[in-house]
Amino acid sequence: MSRTDSALRRSTLGSESRVLDAFRNRPPWLDGILARRLLAGLLALLAGALFLRGDPGAARTEILVASRDLAPGSLLTDTDLRAAAHPSGTLPDGVVRESAVLLGATLTGAMRAGEVFTDVRTVNPRLAGVATGSPDARIVPLRLADSAVAEILRAGDRVDVIGAASAGAGRESDRPPRTLATDAAVVLVSAAGEGRGAERVVLVAMDTGHATAVAAASLSSALTVVFH
Repeated sequence: MSRTDSALRRSTLGSESRVLDAFRNRPPWLDGILARRLLAGLLALLAGALFLRGDPGAARTEILVASRDLAPGSLLTDTDLRAAAHPSGTLPDGVVRESAVLLGATLTGAMRAGEVFTDVRTVNPRLAGVATGSPDARIVPLRLADSAVAEILRAGDRVDVIGAASAGAGRESDRPPRTLATDAAVVLVSAAGEGRGAERVVLVAMDTGHATAVAAASLSSALTVVFH
């Protein structure tokens, strides 16, 4: 070994020795910094691995969504629906997967294109139960005596249904107004011009007993509602 190589070797060994001595004699607070940096590096590696792996629970399910903007009271057709795949973990309760459930159904509220259809988006027994909190609820169609009242009703309003004798009913016209149902839920108000003539039809959900009384009274009495 040449004299130059020997000197270089001694210099290198001396440097390594100084580094080891410095590490052994390091101040206590340095251990905390080193530990934190090591932990931060491990967490960064873990985050990168999870990002590259993706979400294993993000399985996708094919459901039905609105193919275009839809107005309340629309009768749903094939052109209003389209299939879309959504992450299973983000789907709402009652999501609809079969088009047969929706075709011909009446939409209860406005929907934007791409919005998910659920079982309370259309007029059905499930909607009545959700609106009233009663499993035996029913939906009754009403034509109100004062059409101006129907103009300001909105889905979700809570009302009492009031009945009075129709004009020209003789002695029955002296009968005082009767409260036929309380705390009923408005689920749909038809658009102007739909149904018979220009009358708006109001769909109101209530329990079975009151629904029967209101439906019967609507055949002979003028009806109105009182807002809560």
